[in-house]
Amino acid sequence: MSDIAIGKASADNGIFRGVTIILMLVIGLMGFAGMILLGAYAPDLRSGRNGGAHALSNAVTGYSGLVQLAEATGRHPRILRSTHDFDTEDLLIVTPESGATDISAALNGRETKPTLFVLPKWQTMPDETHPGWARFTGLIPLHEPIGVLSPGVRFTMQRYRTGGGWLTSHDPDVRFWAPRPIQVITGIEQDNKNQDDAWRRLTPILTDERGNMVLVRVGDGPLYVLADPDLLNNRGMKDEGQAAAALGLLDWMNSTGAQSVAFDVSMNGFGHSKSPLKLLFDPPFLAMTLAIVAALALAGVHAFGRFGPPRARQRALAFGKAALIDNSALLIRKAGREARLGGRYAAAIRDRAARIFAVPARLRDGEIDDYLDSLKGQRRFTDLAQAAEAATDRHGLLEAAQALHDWQEEKNR
Repeated sequence: MSDIAIGKASADNGIFRGVTIILMLVIGLMGFAGMILLGAYAPDLRSGRNGGAHALSNAVTGYSGLVQLAEATGRHPRILRSTHDFDTEDLLIVTPESGATDISAALNGRETKPTLFVLPKWQTMPDETHPGWARFTGLIPLHEPIGVLSPGVRFTMQRYRTGGGWLTSHDPDVRFWAPRPIQVITGIEQDNKNQDDAWRRLTPILTDERGNMVLVRVGDGPLYVLADPDLLNNRGMKDEGQAAAALGLLDWMNSTGAQSVAFDVSMNGFGHSKSPLKLLFDPPFLAMTLAIVAALALAGVHAFGRFGPPRARQRALAFGKAALIDNSALLIRKAGREARLGGRYAAAIRDRAARIFAVPARLRDGEIDDYLDSLKGQRRFTDLAQAAEAATDRHGLLEAAQALHDWQEEKNR
């Protein structure tokens, strides 16, 4: 018995057509590749809408307003997600959110390049009703802004409520209105033995009505510290005068050969993460990845072109008279007995011709042959029958059988 279902399978009876399978493979491969890419770069693509105090945040304590303003005025701001990008002549703005933030990468190698540290001031919590917004919960403990540059330098700082008024500036084009409350630097801890001697000198840039420093230059290089972030954050950018003063301040601090303003977010937790998976998509390993993908694509094309669609299995034993005849013929062919069937084929033609041509029933074998030979035609039946019986190979048998068939057709006309 056979394990194949009865009936011949059609080429259209498959569950999926070839085009459908190819489309499914393409969609699956694209989805898998997209999943790998997102898995590798998802940490680097975070929007930063967490209500923090950084250049990606649109919260009141964030600096996205300053970034958008700089972009709109042709200052070409850049968001830096890696400390490897700190080697630039552009003004680097760093906004650490706590005193525990490691800022060493922003100090090393930038002794002659402008760098601005904006100290933290506000303690906030996410606004549940507005994603990306933040609500004030109070002022951050004062030891947090004091500890940003520690132990290299430790400021003495204070906060107080002010009645407003203009801050005193060394640049007449940079005029800020004092925020409420204000956070200022009053000096430097002289008894701190861990402080860098080169940073003990403080040069005030912006001062309040009491002479306290709001913006100060540390040491002799272009290292600046802004004590109160409300001069540059989104809270300050809502005022047109404050926004204009902020742009003027950035231009004043930026170096002569600068082409843009750089805002760091790597120290706020939005830096490029290190992942072995990312190596597959970054030079120089990207070339190897593309070569592997091309090789797999060629292997797939070769597989489809070489093998094509699968063929349906045939039954071991087919049904019907035709199948029985085919099986019998196959057995005779394998046994090598085809040439011995000439006489039997001639006998079968004789019997059929006797019925067709109404040969009298009283006639026997030899008399039947004489009667068939007497029929009009170019060839005689007995000659064709002897040729079929005398055939010794398959080719000769085929010619003799064809001649008998043609003789019969000729007599039927």
